[in-house]
Amino acid sequence: MIKRLIIAITGASGTIYGVRALEMLKETNIETHLIMSDSAKITMSSETNYDYSYIESLSDVVHSPKNIGATIASGSFKTLGMLIAPCSINSMSQIAHGTTSNLISRAADVVLKERRKLVLALRETPFHAGHIKSMAQVTENGGIIMPPVPAFYSLPKTIDEMVNHSVARMLDLFDIETENIKRWEGLGK
Repeated sequence: MIKRLIIAITGASGTIYGVRALEMLKETNIETHLIMSDSAKITMSSETNYDYSYIESLSDVVHSPKNIGATIASGSFKTLGMLIAPCSINSMSQIAHGTTSNLISRAADVVLKERRKLVLALRETPFHAGHIKSMAQVTENGGIIMPPVPAFYSLPKTIDEMVNHSVARMLDLFDIETENIKRWEGLGK
């Protein structure tokens, strides 16, 4: 069976998280399916030196966010699940309440109904009560809210090391092992 993972990049700050996930997955046997929102392309241009063609080249299949007839919009198309990194509050809210206005929210809805893994790297703060209620709703629906909070026990020296660790932890949730993580080894005896 082909192992596939859907990667969505939305317009929240943190485009690097989705890009890094694609870079790490390029070194595996996992087929990646990318959806990048129009807002994500705008954010990418203000936060990074990447261009869209580079991000496309990292993925095996690229889907338009407007194509609700894509393979990944059907539960019969088997995947390991979906990682949305970064995930905007708008996207999370649509997913929480079953609003499927584009391929990102539709594919996420399919992942949930098929009981596959859905991981949202939520990237906007602070939260108000409505955001927290939507996070709870996603969780009750079977999704995982995983803001990319850096771990400092690995003593990161660069932003790159912090991003790598966060993305490797996201991929851990799909049982995808990468070499980009320093795991906690305890404090000794």
